[in-house]
Amino acid sequence: MSGSSIYNHRTLQPSGPSSVAAGPQHSITRLNDSFDAIRNEFEVMVNEVGVARSQRDDFESKVGSQVNELNIIRQSLYELEAQHGKVRQQYEEELARLRSEIHTLRQNGGIPSSGGHSSGIGSGSAGPQTSVSAGGGVPPFNDPYFSSRVDRDRERDARDRERNERIERERERDPMRDRERDRTVDSRDPKRQKAERMKSDRSDIFSPASLPKLPPPSGLPAASGPSQSSSGPGLPPSSSHGGPLPAHPPGPSAAATSPMMDSHPPSNSGAVVPINTPGGGFPDEVDLASLPPEYKREGTDWFIMYNPKVEKVFNINLVHTLMHESVVCCVRFSADGRFLATGCNRTAQIYDVKTGYKTCVLVDDQVGKSGDLYIRSVCFSPDGKFLATGAEDKQIRIWDIQKKKIRNIFDGHQQEIYSLDFSQDGRRIVSGSGDKTARIWDMVDGTSKVLTINDPDSLNNDAGVTSVAISPNGQFVAAGSLDTVVRIWDVDTGMLVERLRGHRDSVYSVAFTPDGKGLVSGSLDKTLKYWDVAALMANGGGVKGRKEGAHGAGSSNGLAKREGDKQSQCTMNFMGHKDYVLSVAVSHDGHWVVSGSKDRGVQFWDSKTAVVQSMLQGHKNSVISIDLSPTANILATGSGDWQARIWSYN
Repeated sequence: MSGSSIYNHRTLQPSGPSSVAAGPQHSITRLNDSFDAIRNEFEVMVNEVGVARSQRDDFESKVGSQVNELNIIRQSLYELEAQHGKVRQQYEEELARLRSEIHTLRQNGGIPSSGGHSSGIGSGSAGPQTSVSAGGGVPPFNDPYFSSRVDRDRERDARDRERNERIERERERDPMRDRERDRTVDSRDPKRQKAERMKSDRSDIFSPASLPKLPPPSGLPAASGPSQSSSGPGLPPSSSHGGPLPAHPPGPSAAATSPMMDSHPPSNSGAVVPINTPGGGFPDEVDLASLPPEYKREGTDWFIMYNPKVEKVFNINLVHTLMHESVVCCVRFSADGRFLATGCNRTAQIYDVKTGYKTCVLVDDQVGKSGDLYIRSVCFSPDGKFLATGAEDKQIRIWDIQKKKIRNIFDGHQQEIYSLDFSQDGRRIVSGSGDKTARIWDMVDGTSKVLTINDPDSLNNDAGVTSVAISPNGQFVAAGSLDTVVRIWDVDTGMLVERLRGHRDSVYSVAFTPDGKGLVSGSLDKTLKYWDVAALMANGGGVKGRKEGAHGAGSSNGLAKREGDKQSQCTMNFMGHKDYVLSVAVSHDGHWVVSGSKDRGVQFWDSKTAVVQSMLQGHKNSVISIDLSPTANILATGSGDWQARIWSYN
């Protein structure tokens, strides 16, 4: 038994190793299967990557094709605009010639001034005079040839209007220029809203007719009773005499802003040219395609055209695009140029200029959440510790930037605040409001000095203050107004020392030059003006004397002037914008004047010659606000397209 057991044991020994050896073989098989599965999956992924790469190439090709098509469409639009400008200029020249002929005929007694046809053409427009002898060669007004020519001109006028409307409709359908959001934004463009509220009879060819009517300004009494229902929404409020307030002051500006002049701006032949400049605005015949490469520059969604008639002296580049959640009403640099403040609906933001990073958001939590509350103006204190904001609720808030808390609230204006400016010593802040006043506020005790517009020699209907600026020496406050006048007050006495007249429409922006000797104003008449105020600054110490002299002489116009004081004069006109000039600024070195317009463009002008250097297009809506850095060659723009942008010019 023992031998049998041993035998049996020995016979089992070989079976042990064989069963153990089967384990590694099975593992190798499983590994091979796993490798095969991984290999198959890798091959599938490689195939998918190849398909994805092919699709990506197709998409890039399609995107490139669409970009090219959009560029072609944009170029076509530019060409259409250029052609339209040429046709309009030809029409205006022909119209000016006809006006001149009619004016000459009237002077020679050939046409009664009250004739029915004269109302369609107008006799007071400027234009080249055609010499017609006073003899019998002057055709009578009922001459068939003359009447048929007038009828043909009327038909041509109707065709031009129809062509303009067709071009505008094509613009609105263009996906690159006027998207649906742009039309919605345009209805909340604060600057245009202000113009429509207070000058609602003005036609606006850039606005879709379907936009909602805008309410009258909150500070003016609304009409009641039957007059309210008859006037309807969107009409100007009724005056105390029962009728609607006229949109323009009487006098020369009324003729200048007639419907015909609004629809067809005056041609160059009848316009005022800069007093001491050889050139002027950007040449109408120049388009982007025809410019040499050195006179143009294009980005992804912006371009710049340089005036080929002057030497190109700098380049412009887009540095940052700052997206907002509503219309950007205002932009302002800090005194050291490191930060940019912007104002939009309910909030003010502060950005780092170098990085574009948003460093601070200021919101007043005590204000109700219903409705809009646009921040119309922002301004840093000189030390950069505080930011002043002016809003639609008629209050000025002084924010402690570090704490993000309100330090002071200045309350006193009766309508919304449109403009703010700190004095260089930080002791005072001046504000401009739609209530026809500017106020100088003391930063310590919060008291204010009211600068009221109450002209005894003017029947202005609305003199709301749209823009204010303190002179560099802190002695004077300049204010632009809806009644077309720029006024200058003495800070210490509060006396009005200058009334600068010359604009034909509301003044929306004013800015002093760094040396204080010049003042630049921008207007809805599509022009800028340079006012020489050097004499006023030189005689700044004699303001009290002018005040006494005015009282002693019994001055009828309310100006505090001494006899023999020199009136500030307009020495240059800047002409070239195609629509309202909404904002102006002067560079820190005084060499450039920059303007933003409702034509969506920004133009750089030589401050010594009033000749345009370049035209920048980058926003898709009105350029409402601009500012130039006080320390560097940096430009900021704020627009109705919900963007603020920072540009460099080198």
